[in-house]
Amino acid sequence: MGKVNTILFDCDNTLVLSEEVAFEGCADLINQIAASKNIPLEKPFTGESLIVEFVGQNFRGMLRSLQERYGFPLTDEELETYVKKEEDVVIAKIQEKLLPCPNVDRVLERLAAEGKYELAVVSSSALRRVKASIEKVGQDKYFGDRVFSAATSLKPPTSKPDPAIYLHALKVLGKKAEECLAVEDSKSGTLSAARAGIKVIGYVGPYKAEERLKMEKVLAQAGAFIIMKDWDQFEGYLAAIEKGDH
Repeated sequence: MGKVNTILFDCDNTLVLSEEVAFEGCADLINQIAASKNIPLEKPFTGESLIVEFVGQNFRGMLRSLQERYGFPLTDEELETYVKKEEDVVIAKIQEKLLPCPNVDRVLERLAAEGKYELAVVSSSALRRVKASIEKVGQDKYFGDRVFSAATSLKPPTSKPDPAIYLHALKVLGKKAEECLAVEDSKSGTLSAARAGIKVIGYVGPYKAEERLKMEKVLAQAGAFIIMKDWDQFEGYLAAIEKGDH
């Protein structure tokens, strides 16, 4: 592996504990959409059931997947209206109760103080939501304007596992894939980074104990070359990568 000088962080459930918070809001909105479109759901979605199906995807990707599954009409104008509404709902929840992932702030602080690595955020979520998340927990100072969103930074917008957002970040940052290391918590995110040629550390810390072993395998199969259970392990893995042990 070439010398790493850039670390690319997913946002949701990698930097901040946002997936459960966000999916609560998503579930409420999707159930409203399903009722208005007469979609025959077996049972209403909950935040937990949405996470199982769609973790790592943005709301636009979720709606398109559901449209494909149930065959309901959805105009581009309706899609954009729903996407904006979901942003508002989720940002309100984020501003109410978002927390950082355990121990990540200490890692970010030390990386920033050391100054060896450029730090950036690469997310599927809308840019407004990502910025609201990192600002809420005080992480925005580590990233400046190096925050990339598959839902906002790309024209047309897309979602992980499409590698487009990582390729875009590489281009804007002026980096080669081999200079970068990504940290991802989902299958779609890991696939996205790996398909862009970037080495991936799979982070399973936020998963419940009964799901963690399964997700370790899922992320490894998706392309993660290291599985990390806690951010306290990150600097040890980074040192091993620098020495060529990974």
